[in-house]
Amino acid sequence: MNKFDDIFMAIKNDAENQLYTQAGIDPLYFVNPAAEIIIIGQAPGKKAQASQIVWHDQSGQRLRQWLAVSDDEFYHSGKFAILPMDFYFPGKGNSGDRPPRKNFAAKWHPQLIALMPQVRLIILVGTYAQKYYLHLNSKQTLTQVVRDYAKYQPKYFPIVHPSPMNQRWLKKNPWFEMDVIPNLQKLVRNILGD
Repeated sequence: MNKFDDIFMAIKNDAENQLYTQAGIDPLYFVNPAAEIIIIGQAPGKKAQASQIVWHDQSGQRLRQWLAVSDDEFYHSGKFAILPMDFYFPGKGNSGDRPPRKNFAAKWHPQLIALMPQVRLIILVGTYAQKYYLHLNSKQTLTQVVRDYAKYQPKYFPIVHPSPMNQRWLKKNPWFEMDVIPNLQKLVRNILGD
């Protein structure tokens, strides 16, 4: 077994994940030693967890559109890694899915990222990933952070979650798809084209 396999088994065997493991549910994330782009989102959705394919839902379709990459590039190029803030579907809440468990990312992300030395860009999808990785204070809104995306480069690129539930936000903030997304696509294409 390699180090990635060792970590995978450690996650499955962790006491905090035993309810999932006993139910036959594997942690859902995607890593590659040659990855150059990491996408960090919230947690797998119910459909993604059932299929065991990361971003395998409407949100994933929109995310790939925003990145201007094909399904094949996203899943098979070896250039992308997917590390949600929690590797298991957290269940449904009052308005959407429940938040990822606290301290999950702190426990597993550093070990996995250390095995991907070629990473050039980390795309932070949504509030949970942005607050954790950008060390934001509670006064900074998602809209402010995404609007100021250039401030966090070259390492990070914060974006709104591509969920259909964010349609209202997208309509209210047309600058995101007009200004931010083209810059994200250009950056991704430069990395993939190297």
